Parts: sequence; structure tokens; C-alpha cells
Amino acid sequence: MKLLVTGGAGFIGSAVVRHIIQNTHNEVVNLDCLTYAGNPESLKDVDQSERYAFEQVDLCNKDAVIAVFNQHKPDAVMHLAAESHVDRSIEGPGEFIQTNVVGTFNLLEAARGYWARLDDSGKNNFRFHHISTDEVYGDLEGTNDLFTETTPYAPSSPYSASKAASDHLVRAWGRTYGLPVIVTNCSNNYGPYHFPEKLIPHVILNALHGKTLPVYGQGNQIRDWLYVEDHARALYKVVTEGEVGETYNIGGHNEKTNLSVVETICTLLEELAPSKPDGVEHYRDLITFVKDRPGHDMRYAIDASKIKQELGWVPEESFESGIRKTVQWYLTQTDWWQNVLSGQYKLARIAG
Repeated sequence: MKLLVTGGAGFIGSAVVRHIIQNTHNEVVNLDCLTYAGNPESLKDVDQSERYAFEQVDLCNKDAVIAVFNQHKPDAVMHLAAESHVDRSIEGPGEFIQTNVVGTFNLLEAARGYWARLDDSGKNNFRFHHISTDEVYGDLEGTNDLFTETTPYAPSSPYSASKAASDHLVRAWGRTYGLPVIVTNCSNNYGPYHFPEKLIPHVILNALHGKTLPVYGQGNQIRDWLYVEDHARALYKVVTEGEVGETYNIGGHNEKTNLSVVETICTLLEELAPSKPDGVEHYRDLITFVKDRPGHDMRYAIDASKIKQELGWVPEESFESGIRKTVQWYLTQTDWWQNVLSGQYKLARIAG
């Protein structure tokens, strides 16, 4: 089986590529335009495999996308390429519309044209797996509810609105044209190779540099945290075993406030990195509360019972085990994040 993975040099995409190459006999074609968050170094463990190929292509270049299909002839698509940072979407929503909406449209059209030319067996076996986010569902503030696959969409940010639009496009191409599509919506991912603008790596690296640990508002926003390698396993299971036309929510069953996540990281660093930067007595002393971002959703939480019952997937990592592995990874893999920080990114953003 040959899988076309878009965004395979990104955080989740690289985890998917590594999982497939290291744990299956399948081939991977990685389509990525290598924006600021795309990092080929995240694939150094697998990029020499004969079963791996890379194509540097922008999804907004429709002809180039079509050429990838014609050259590589994939059996399935796993669409992870997206602009994904809420803060950036607030500052510049246009890029999110181009990549997440127009790019998804181009990929769907390229896939549809390619799929239409397959023989009956190829048509029946082909899958277009669209990977999305729980943020499309909006805010669970003030309730004990969980997001299910039938929760109405109510996106709050330009980012989540662009992902909601792409979800709708994918389902429409399934309904109107018969393209065999599957959609997954996941909770907040964390783990190795996470670009440092996101909350967890941002806090780890800021703390190691003796910089402030900015927390939006009072830090009482709640997220369900999912270890990225658990997510990669789930995505592969969905694309190979999931039912066409279905949606599967993927979550870690780990609801934590942003403040508690930051405090947990500080506690782990006290144990794992006791030699602190000059002037720092306790890592928690670096926590600083800053003005909340516009439209910040207060709570996300996923009901992942469907994927458990129908496909047998459950997360292997608890938050406690996963966050320890994550902190340890950043403490040992200094070359990776130092190379990232030597570029344009300078530890200037937060998320959550």
C-alpha cells in the first residue's frame, strides 16, 4: 500500500510518517511545502528508507498536486497539511484560508480526478482521510459535555473556521462525487518534534532559557491532551480499517487546565533539569499571566468511545507518562530544537 501524506514534515504528519515506515511494510509519499513549521529533521530516522519519497509541493499549486498523483499513484491520502496556530490565524487569517480551504479543495479535485481513472478495484480500495481538529466544535464552557461525532460545528477562531470549512468540503466531495472519504477530529497533541510556538514545547524551552512562561488569562482553559504517537497509531488504523463516510473523534481522555500543564512541566524540570539558568530559584517563579487572546475557547473535551468500540484504538500514554517522555525528549534532543531556534522563530509565541 502506498500512502500520500500531506504535511508529513510537520508535527503530527512526521509522527504518522515515522509510524508507517517503522511499523508497517507500506510506502509513504510525503507532500510538504516546508513552511516555517515543516522540518525535514523530524524525519531523519526514516528518510533514507526505500519506502519513503518526498515532494516539496504547495497545495495551492493545483497542477503540481495533480502531478504528484500521476507520478506516485497512491492507494490512499492522509491529509494533514494545514496552518494550525490560532494566534497566527488571528494576526493573518488569509494564509489560513488559502492553505486550509483552497489547498484542501485543490487536493480533493486532484484526488477525485485520479480516483475516477482507477479501475474498479482501485476505486473501491482508495481512501481520502482528512485529519481535522476538535476546535471546529467550538467551546464547551459551563457544561460537562464531550464532543462527539455529531456535535454541531461552532468554530471560534479563523483557524478553526478554516478547518471547519475544509471538513465540509471533504464531506461534500464524498456525498456529491462519491469520493471515499473519512474524517477524524482530534484533541490537542503534544510530544516529540513539536514546533516551539505551541504551549508545551514553548514552556519547556522558555524555562530552560530562564524566560517567562506566559499563560493566557488565568490559565483555566481546559484541553484534552493526546500524545502524538498515540494519535499517529489511530490515524493509521482509521485509514486502513475505518468505514468510508464515517467520522472518528480521537482524544486522550486527559483534560487539564493550561495552568496545570505549565505547573506539571515546571515540576518535571525541577527533577530532570535541576541546574537552572542564572537568577532562577524555582521554575514556577517564571510563570507570568498575560492578557487572554480574542475569542479564546475555555474547554475542549473529546468522546473517543466510537473509535475504541469500532476500531479497537485506545491511547497507550497517560498524560503523566506522555509529558514526562516529552520533557525528557526536549532535554536530550537539543540539536533539533536549537536548529529550529537558529532560524526565524525566537520563542515569541504561546498557545493553548
